[in-house]
Amino acid sequence: MTRILERKGVKFGKGESKLNRRRARSRMDTDRNGMPWTSVDEADEINYTQHQPGGLILLGGASDFQAPARQGVGLVAGWGVLADKFNRLRELIESYGSCVVAYSGGVDSVFLARVARDVLGDKSLAVIADSPSLPRRELEEALAIAREFGIPVQVTRTKEFDNPSYLANPANRCYFCKHELFTELEPMARAGGFAVIAYGENASDVGDFRPGAKAAGEFQVRAPLKEAGLTKAEIRELSAQLGLPTADKPQMACLSSRIPYGEPVTPEKLLMIERAEYVLRDLGFHDVRVRHHELRQGQLARIEVGPAELAKCLAEDNSTRIAVALKEIGYQHVTLDLQGYRRGSVNEALARPVPARVTGAA
Repeated sequence: MTRILERKGVKFGKGESKLNRRRARSRMDTDRNGMPWTSVDEADEINYTQHQPGGLILLGGASDFQAPARQGVGLVAGWGVLADKFNRLRELIESYGSCVVAYSGGVDSVFLARVARDVLGDKSLAVIADSPSLPRRELEEALAIAREFGIPVQVTRTKEFDNPSYLANPANRCYFCKHELFTELEPMARAGGFAVIAYGENASDVGDFRPGAKAAGEFQVRAPLKEAGLTKAEIRELSAQLGLPTADKPQMACLSSRIPYGEPVTPEKLLMIERAEYVLRDLGFHDVRVRHHELRQGQLARIEVGPAELAKCLAEDNSTRIAVALKEIGYQHVTLDLQGYRRGSVNEALARPVPARVTGAA
């Protein structure tokens, strides 16, 4: 099923209200804010949470987009190193001639897709991979952002859940996910006449354990943010200057990252995790992870929130509300990680030494 969207006098989808709240904190206020869209077929209600597998959703067009006045190389004039990096990024993207951006709705991919759109116009395309590992709200918000900023985007259904190697959840699980993504993107790019596939790895990712980068190398996928030397903090600053609502968005990773390596990934577990994280986000928590552990006595939820939010989580009204809600979802045990959220905590087990096996009487 293919949908082409156009402006109409109706409200756009479920992601609108959250985007409006985030947009109020951004630095841009243009007449595109709150621009309503609907389906060409007015009788066909938009519901991104129930789109057909493999279906495409196309938004925006070359003649439809008007960049903000502060867009372009002059955006960071006089900022020295950051200006050089931003200009280098634009030059890299311009050298591609055309490109497909692996799009997720996160800080990096939104920024990359926006700059690609500014530089290449309709010779750029953002593609978002949909699977059970992508929260429904993330999909809705990613599409809403693309609509607002005139970024053409397609949704493709990836099939990593058909791969036993992915479901086994080894330490290099991300390799199989990215391999599946680029397997989908390569023929799409070829069929559409796009010369390059690009994704949102940045300079802050250098040195991290990132198995997905191996898959990117195998498919010759470019990482222009990293090549330009842009760090996560710099991407957030530039995003704010461009008025992108993702400038202050918390870091996100796929839902499968909440399951410890070696424990199988299933759609049922991911749905529990997704619903549990909604509970915390709806209570106003910013940095949130619900780690899913399988015990003999049932499932355990290990909650991570930002260190500054620990006291809020422990407040009696919140702690009781969270525990009750997560048990209704199906968790038998609900715990709080007292170290708080930290990036890549699931990888901590990889660095932990294996204890020596002791034999004989204790």
